[in-house]
Amino acid sequence: MNSVSQLDQVKTGPWNGGRSPWSVEYGKIMMWFFLLSDAFTFSSLLIYYGAQRFSKLTWPDPDLVFQSIPGIKDTGAPLVFVGIMTFILIMSSVTMVLAVEAGHRRAKKEVIWWMVATIIGGFMFLGCQALEWTHLHHEGFWWGEIPSAEELKHLFTGDVSLVAAQQFANLFFTITGFHGFHVFSGVVINIIILIMTINGTFERRGHYLMVEKVGLYWHFVDLVWVFVFTFFYLV
Repeated sequence: MNSVSQLDQVKTGPWNGGRSPWSVEYGKIMMWFFLLSDAFTFSSLLIYYGAQRFSKLTWPDPDLVFQSIPGIKDTGAPLVFVGIMTFILIMSSVTMVLAVEAGHRRAKKEVIWWMVATIIGGFMFLGCQALEWTHLHHEGFWWGEIPSAEELKHLFTGDVSLVAAQQFANLFFTITGFHGFHVFSGVVINIIILIMTINGTFERRGHYLMVEKVGLYWHFVDLVWVFVFTFFYLV
């Protein structure tokens, strides 16, 4: 299998740059650079959340805020729904691994099926996130909006803090929304790669490196969710 593009072949001219010092395909290096820069963005957002969370004497209790299963029950199931969301996203990462592995073997049909499964998983996660957002909005949370002090009593284990509740709402919708945008972008890119696979683009190129590059992005999105889940739902 020819997994080296023309851009990555060794250049012998005096001004052609020679061999890549990392022996890694150019596009994959650029993807790693992008993911590194994106990691800095998510890190800054989560660090700010942590600073706000631990600078306050009281904070909304995740077990009380996230105890519903939208459309099924409103109370009594703390973190069950977000656990389902997390499981869906992790399984979509597994199917992406299988798509990449099938690409290494140039098994076109398997790549197609595993990419379809990954896309379905991404849409399911986004659907679950939309349900959670809708439920919290119905409860009175939004950017710049929080429930009344009387209603907030049920979401705090200690004294109620309107400032903490507002910070929680703003940061929750901002950070999970930013992550959701990444998931949506990943789904769109996966659909494009799926179409290219069906059309035989990678068969003609002789390699499925694009599937591997998109896989790196999808795994990054999955990894970031682990930190978002820990910060918002467990701490």
